[in-house]
Amino acid sequence: MASLNLADTFITFLALMGPQKVLLAFAQVAHTLDVRSLRIVATVTAFVSAVVGTACALTAPWLASFFHISSASLALASGAVFFIYAVGLVLGIHFDHAEAPAEAIPGDNDDGGAAEPDPTHPLRSGFRAMLLPFVVSPLAIAADLEVSLSAASWAERWVTAGAFVLVALVNALCAVIFAPLLRRAHESILEVLSRLLGILLAAVGVQLFLSGLVTLGVLHASH
Repeated sequence: MASLNLADTFITFLALMGPQKVLLAFAQVAHTLDVRSLRIVATVTAFVSAVVGTACALTAPWLASFFHISSASLALASGAVFFIYAVGLVLGIHFDHAEAPAEAIPGDNDDGGAAEPDPTHPLRSGFRAMLLPFVVSPLAIAADLEVSLSAASWAERWVTAGAFVLVALVNALCAVIFAPLLRRAHESILEVLSRLLGILLAAVGVQLFLSGLVTLGVLHASH
């Protein structure tokens, strides 16, 4: 990317991690939490997502150097994680709802299955449920780091961070505005949409993985 500008970067991030990607996850949470709790979760997760995105954008060169990360390895790792998450959606396995045994909360399934957001601990359980699809989305973080690594100056890194924050804000606003509607969405409809989205996101994960292979020279880019 020769020159970064806020509008183009915002559109790029909006396509990768916009409301079309996270509202379904918020709808799953809304099925258990009340409207007020959902709005609090949306606000808090958006704030943390913005902080994480800003930190990654501003420190991308040092992170890449310290961890010896290349753009190709970043694309491969993010594509693999995103693909696994998407397959989980297709199969109805919500990895982001799982709770560590040591921090199990009341209401968890006795058989060790995935735990639903707990109305008695709305912020903690809702935040946990939104970790992977929103707060630290593999695709969003990978795009954030890659765009920032292509930046030629601090000003362009701040543009990247600003675009990331704006998209997080858009996601939060959509979740807050549509909270009552999301709460009324029927569970069967959410499951159908979840599996459909999983198929599409699996394709995105594969594409990201293939992009990493192209960067490494293992594959040739097709035109």
